[in-house]
Amino acid sequence: MPTYIHIKVTTGARKEFLVQKSEDHFEVSVKEKAERNLANTRVLELVAEHFKVSVNKVRIVNGHHHPSKLLIIED
Repeated sequence: MPTYIHIKVTTGARKEFLVQKSEDHFEVSVKEKAERNLANTRVLELVAEHFKVSVNKVRIVNGHHHPSKLLIIED
């Protein structure tokens, strides 16, 4: 069954991190800027690494151009 998570993204940060705020809410900080899909790609990589799945199992469902995003993680 797929897992849905909510993510709040900060781009252009000095340090990268992924912090779990609650069961399905995370806060992510990435070094990439929010241009040419660079930040979204890095967010997907960090989430995939956290959940120990491949990057192609993680997708942005909602919020492509917004700091708050809804992601789906396929099992």
